[in-house]
Amino acid sequence: QVQLVESGGGLVQAGGSLRLSCAASGTRFSIPTMGWFRQPPGKQRELVATINSAGNINYADSVKGRFSVSRDTSKNTVYLQMNSLKPEDTAVYYCNAEILPRRYWGQGTQVTVSS
Repeated sequence: QVQLVESGGGLVQAGGSLRLSCAASGTRFSIPTMGWFRQPPGKQRELVATINSAGNINYADSVKGRFSVSRDTSKNTVYLQMNSLKPEDTAVYYCNAEILPRRYWGQGTQVTVSS
């Protein structure tokens, strides 16, 4: 059973930066795709960014140019560097690991951006 543990959330002023980390355990194999989703207050969960083991990256339009996803494939760890944060980035951020046909989720970490 794959388990994901996130860290790095918190409160930051608009224009600031945060770095999220997510470490996966429970598998000896490289996880094909890892990434981040978020759920703003009162809204549905949405994609932020994903990265596969080949280094192919997909970003939501709303974060392009501000967020950067990376991973350490050997450690099954994924990172999200968030710069130029906006109040609308406020959400619970969830780490995701995709080992088809299953998807695994972390417990979520709160990111709050004050104006």
